[in-house]
Amino acid sequence: MMPGMWTTLFFFTHTTLSLVIIARVLLRPRVEPSVRLAWIMVVEAVPLLGIAAYLLFGEVRMKQAEVQRMSDVRDRLTGLRTAVPAVRADRSDPAGPIIAANEAVGGMQAVQGNSLQLLEESDGAIDELVAAIDAATDHVHLLFYIWLPDASGTKVAQALCRAEDRGVQCRVIVDALGSRSLVRSELWDRMSQAGVECVTAFPWGLPFISILFQRLDLRNHRKILVIDNAVAFTGSRNCADMAFAIKARFAPWVDILVRVEGPAVRQLQGVFLSDWMSYTGRDLGPMLQPVAPVADPGVAAQVVATGPDLRAGSVSDCLSAMLHAARDRVVITTPYYVPDDALDAAIRAAARRGVQVTMILPARNDSLIVGATSQGFYYGLLAAGVRLMLFRDGLLHSKILTVDGRMAMIGSANLDRRSFELNYEVNMAVYDPEFVGLLDARQASYVARADAITLDQVRAWSPWRRIRNNALALASPLL
Repeated sequence: MMPGMWTTLFFFTHTTLSLVIIARVLLRPRVEPSVRLAWIMVVEAVPLLGIAAYLLFGEVRMKQAEVQRMSDVRDRLTGLRTAVPAVRADRSDPAGPIIAANEAVGGMQAVQGNSLQLLEESDGAIDELVAAIDAATDHVHLLFYIWLPDASGTKVAQALCRAEDRGVQCRVIVDALGSRSLVRSELWDRMSQAGVECVTAFPWGLPFISILFQRLDLRNHRKILVIDNAVAFTGSRNCADMAFAIKARFAPWVDILVRVEGPAVRQLQGVFLSDWMSYTGRDLGPMLQPVAPVADPGVAAQVVATGPDLRAGSVSDCLSAMLHAARDRVVITTPYYVPDDALDAAIRAAARRGVQVTMILPARNDSLIVGATSQGFYYGLLAAGVRLMLFRDGLLHSKILTVDGRMAMIGSANLDRRSFELNYEVNMAVYDPEFVGLLDARQASYVARADAITLDQVRAWSPWRRIRNNALALASPLL
């Protein structure tokens, strides 16, 4: 075949495939226009490789059996609502629309009668987990994105082995990628030999076969510990030392962890069980029945679990609703800021209408690309009047949003598209001035260890830095 014929064949093949992919991009439902445009640009700008990138990462594909099992557990949890004291979504109350928005996304009601304890910012928080496991009498359910075989991770593993020795059933889920060092370690084998049921979420298997059925970069990013259906822990902290051995140069990693008692425990139990049953196929539905004792008067709380199998929205919708309800002040802590258009607009709109908005980000990010992409949003935030603080004492990994000192959202979700669209996340909304005050105090301690960045400083960045940051921000729909 003549060289010119090869060129013609390549051009014809690429053009045909590009048109097919572009038509698919335009036909997909529930996709933001910015995301459609970004993929069309990639497909057209990078011959064949752009098409391959779209086929690999452009759509969320999942094993339908797992999706169905997750849906079944959510339906069963919904059917048990009447046993739980629910908070009515009163539209006249500023929290009413937020409760309704969270329920629309996560399917769970706000429930009264919870007791919440914000644990200390130290490795002592892991000791609280260990003590709770040592007090377990029936079962322990544990789910972490990252679990390292370091001092903290070893303490928790040893506690699980002790629990099994006294007849407590322990079940563990870890993400296959995030906890790969644990899964490959002797500690994982030791837990299994002790009787702990150990499961990995989204194992790689054979990539070239797996990719036909499921997108390879889906991750379970949740952090949950449930004990005897009576006590639970959740937040941003992984099962690891603050020194975080796999990325020690960014240490310490600063997180929050909350102890939960009350009806919200069953909601966290439901999230764990939906994952467990989808990964293993083993039905543990009866464990959804018990309801933890109600604290009097207790705190109103609402678990919001999100993931790519859900099509009712994302945590971005919940956070945007909270921001639109803000009247006085908003404080946001996040390690990664690669938002969708709606969330970024909601933050800037709140600042423009006079709400005091403070956002706290790490000064150094463990991801160079994500850090630079976040910087691409600084100008718009600062120009809108957002007070932007850069935490200097380690990697600030907490995820907190508080509104008017009255309501808050905490949990595992970052303010980035991966958390909104690809990761399985679990957050908890809290409607209680006293507990929100504790979160605001914790965030004030972050501000005390942070430096403000100004609009003039951003304007003084070199042309190269601005081009890099803005180009990556332009590509944020694909990150």
